[in-house]
Amino acid sequence: MADDFDSERFPGNFYPGMILRLDRARGRGVVRSHSGREIEFEFPFVLVLSARLGGTMPGIELLREGDVIGFDVGWTSKGLRVTTIRPRGGAEAPRKP
Repeated sequence: MADDFDSERFPGNFYPGMILRLDRARGRGVVRSHSGREIEFEFPFVLVLSARLGGTMPGIELLREGDVIGFDVGWTSKGLRVTTIRPRGGAEAPRKP
C-alpha cells in the first residue's frame, strides 16, 4: 500500500487555517480553513496545544484574529466543530506589565 498522507498539505497532522473571528468575552471563535470553509469553536470544548492548564478558557491568550494555525475537527450535536488548535510560530504567553 502506498502512503497517501501529504505532509506538506497537513503539517503535523493538522489542517492549515486562520483565526477569522475571536470573541474573548464569550470564548468563541471561527477558523477559516485553507479551502475557505468557516468552522466554529467554543471554549471549553477546544484544546489549545502548548497552553497552560487551568482556568475557564486555557489557551485563549495564545490566540489572535488573523493568526495562522493548525487545527483538527470533530462532529458534535451542533455539527462540525474545531476540537484542537495548534498555534504556529511558537506563540508566547502575553507578558505582564
